Amino acid sequence: MEIKKYIEKAKIGDQIAFTFLLDFYWNEVYGFMLKRTENETDAEDITIETFSKAFDKIATYNPEFQFNTWLIAIAKNVHIDLLRKKKSSLFIDITDEEDHQAYNIADTTPSAEDKLITEQNLSQLLQFIKELKPHYQEVIQLRYFQELSYQEIANQLDEPLNNVKIKLLRAKKLLAEIIENKR
Repeated sequence: MEIKKYIEKAKIGDQIAFTFLLDFYWNEVYGFMLKRTENETDAEDITIETFSKAFDKIATYNPEFQFNTWLIAIAKNVHIDLLRKKKSSLFIDITDEEDHQAYNIADTTPSAEDKLITEQNLSQLLQFIKELKPHYQEVIQLRYFQELSYQEIANQLDEPLNNVKIKLLRAKKLLAEIIENKR
């Protein structure tokens, strides 16, 4: 079957078609992002986010363009968003060494309020995660709390790498929906 047929099936929500497209284009998008980021974790995260966005917006895909070109355009935008987030969280104008040292000391010591907010947010997040099915809870736990790579998760679960990627993609989407619905 040609790619266009898989895209058409994916547009009507066919999970097998999504999985095929993810498998078929994963290496191309991941390879592209790895060259750009020179960081495996960032490249993996951007690639997963790219497929998540692509599948959410597949109805808007214009068949006049190559599907891989569309995916790469999404990946570039995801990467730009990531860089913006990193830049805004890291941007501090420090003029002299003393200020720099003072900032470092202040920065490494969270206030009592920071700790409280973090704990509340974490406990709330954990409550949301508990609403997921156990196999989704497990991949979220391994990826974000134990910080294992996709390959390490695949090895630990004794599952193919692409299954892990798809599970994580779905788990993140479901978790985002749960959080959105609780607001």
